[in-house]
Amino acid sequence: MIEVLSVTSECAPLVKTGGLADVAGALPKALEARGVRTRTLLPGYPAVKAAIGKGRTVMKDDDLFGGSARVIAAKSAGLDLLVLDAPHLFDREGAPYLGPDGKDWPDNPERFAALSWIAASIAGGAVKGWNPDILHCHDWQAGFGPLYLRERQPGAKASTIITIHNVAFQGLAPARKLKTLRLPASGMQQDGFEYWGEISALKAALVTADKITTVSPTYAGELMTAEFGMGLDGVLRLRRDDLLGILNGVDTESWAPPYKSPAGKVRFKRKLRKTMGLGEAKGPLCVVVSRLTEQKGLDLLIDALPRLLDEGGQLALLGSGDRTLERAFEQAARKFPGVAVRIGYDETLARLLIEGGDAILVPSRFEPCGLTQLYGLRYGTIPVVAYTGGLADTVIPASPAGLRAGVATGIQFHPVTADAMSRALDRLCALYRQPDMWLTIQKNAMRHPVGWHHSAGEYAALYESLISSR
Repeated sequence: MIEVLSVTSECAPLVKTGGLADVAGALPKALEARGVRTRTLLPGYPAVKAAIGKGRTVMKDDDLFGGSARVIAAKSAGLDLLVLDAPHLFDREGAPYLGPDGKDWPDNPERFAALSWIAASIAGGAVKGWNPDILHCHDWQAGFGPLYLRERQPGAKASTIITIHNVAFQGLAPARKLKTLRLPASGMQQDGFEYWGEISALKAALVTADKITTVSPTYAGELMTAEFGMGLDGVLRLRRDDLLGILNGVDTESWAPPYKSPAGKVRFKRKLRKTMGLGEAKGPLCVVVSRLTEQKGLDLLIDALPRLLDEGGQLALLGSGDRTLERAFEQAARKFPGVAVRIGYDETLARLLIEGGDAILVPSRFEPCGLTQLYGLRYGTIPVVAYTGGLADTVIPASPAGLRAGVATGIQFHPVTADAMSRALDRLCALYRQPDMWLTIQKNAMRHPVGWHHSAGEYAALYESLISSR
């Protein structure tokens, strides 16, 4: 049995702000069938502590970045957990990274350095009777883990991995926090964790971890370019032999359609229209479930929207984010009867959108993997996606070749512009007007493998290779 310590700042269903939580919650279960036992270390936010109950204390630290802390072992939601109970760092109102005012907690560098510090301690054997083979760190919040382990316990048996879920978030801290974060002065250089005069938690992992993974093969290639690497492309090119793209999957048990075939979507589409206040239409009902940001390309949809409506299509959108985009979609909803918008997030409504929609729109300018299009495939809600990152790797385009071969599952467009998206929506509406072709694409989508089976095997093989080469 391979023993893995997975370190993450969020984990579904306990705490979630995005796709990282879904991956952190689903991957351990998929790995178990591959002979991998995962224990997940995450911060003791109030919601997490409420979910696990009392638990069992397995480690203490009397001086963890400003206060005392303990690690609680517990089981919850089918996960084997190690929860970092550090009230001075995590027992506070607000989201995991943001205060009630919507701004980053000013001590985020210390909060997640603490998570990494404890991860390194556990990887070095601080929990009695358990010495993990692998320290698997997710994103910048766990980025100092490999460095702390190397500096504090260079003889530890655990091999280290960092998984990049989104390179745009790098965990930057001012250089004056070098000692506060317990970092070696030697690392404050170009070949270390220094990033334009600041400290980068993500870069610390990229230059220290034994292996680097990211969440799709195409994104792995994109990361080594100036366009997508966010200033870390040079580091990643130097480590190209240690960089591997492994597609994310979804938990197919929790994301299981309440119907066996596309015909079952009809009543959910009717319910969705009623919920969102939309009438009947001759074109496809398109849905969006997304953060409203420039990265997600939703400004392109604003420009392309009249074309969809001219073709008889509709739009139902659930999301929040950039206030300019929120206002633009709210204005579109007031102007066009075929547009309905809900600002915010509602898990029940999000599922209804995916259950009842005809197509799901994901026009991201960059997308490391994306889970939304995978949910769409699972439910026969045809993805319309930009050709980038994991969107390129998971959707088989309805090109002439894809249609002739009978394998198409969605529509891709490139370049990532409003004009290209308008043409993609034209294509969507044209296919929708061909019921037999549309049904074939829906069935293909619902058959497409979106679970963790294959990817879990790739992670298990990576773990095995690290252990054998140690």
